[in-house]
Amino acid sequence: MYDYLIVGSGLFGAVCAYELKKRGKSVLVIEKRPHIGGNIYTENVDGINVHRYGAHIFHTHNKQIWDYINGFAEFNNYINQPVARYKKECYNLPFNMNTFTKLWPDVFTPAEAMKRIEEERAEGYTQNPANLEEQAINLVGKTIYEKLVKGYTEKQWGRKCTELPAFIIKRLPVRFTFDNNYFNDRYQGIPVGGYTAIIEKMLDGVEVKLGCDFFEDREKYLAMAEKVIYTGAIDRYYDYCYGALEYRSVRFETEILDIPNYQGNAVINYTEYEVPYTRIIEHKHFEFDSTSPKTVISREYSSTWKLGDEPYYPVNDEKNGALYQKYKALADREEKVIFGGRLGQYRYYDMDDVIESALNALKTL
Repeated sequence: MYDYLIVGSGLFGAVCAYELKKRGKSVLVIEKRPHIGGNIYTENVDGINVHRYGAHIFHTHNKQIWDYINGFAEFNNYINQPVARYKKECYNLPFNMNTFTKLWPDVFTPAEAMKRIEEERAEGYTQNPANLEEQAINLVGKTIYEKLVKGYTEKQWGRKCTELPAFIIKRLPVRFTFDNNYFNDRYQGIPVGGYTAIIEKMLDGVEVKLGCDFFEDREKYLAMAEKVIYTGAIDRYYDYCYGALEYRSVRFETEILDIPNYQGNAVINYTEYEVPYTRIIEHKHFEFDSTSPKTVISREYSSTWKLGDEPYYPVNDEKNGALYQKYKALADREEKVIFGGRLGQYRYYDMDDVIESALNALKTL
């Protein structure tokens, strides 16, 4: 009999395992995938650390969380500066003065950029926006919307912007400085050697069983420990008794290329709807690799999720929010099982939020 069974070896589960072992508890971690790390798993391919489940850039404003994660790895000083490609044009993200001076050749100063955006907003303004398109034009005007928002958003959601509710976009970040840093957080970087090495250190000395599906013998696993920390999908735990929560999924198309540099940047978004993928990741640029003769790229395709697919992004609309609250009410009555992480709590988490959430959950045990 273990003190704790942890279902899932992603960041939430690994932090819990590390902290519980440190407190002298006996812990068993089971993972249905053939590897640890969940979606932050990185695999070394020809000397390049490949983010197998999409790009993960660690960023936080919380010094305690930054110091905590730095206890497991050395971080480089990578700053996320994505580029947006629309047809034969490239623009800096987030929307800033570099973007505006490229969009409008006669705009050079913040005052001129503000004036142009206000003119476009006023020209296309809708008093009560009925859909995402009208809301986005209210926020940034037609030019930015059509070139940098519309196609990308429609690919992400699998629906036309005119069919998406307005509340999905509450704000669009606009900066009137020449600053391409995507995140405002003070601390940012990529772990040297990849994320998998962090999870390995967290799980050092902890018993881990890979290829174990909790639901293949649920009662056996539940009986193996005094407490269970479950990081899988909350609706799956309750056998979808109220129905399935919705997600968007992502399909990755990864290639090894016999060239040293494919696109010159780690992240390039393709905002034109006719290009089927949302972005291309070139993994070597996360770690400033200028010596490898090869490169690895991943095209990301947003896709409709169905049961059995890997869930990535919760669809946090009103309908799914209400459904989740039903499942949460069941979870709150559990005496033995603690639900955590992106799937267990049905919310999008940045990595620093995952760590903070795990540490807070441990305080309540």
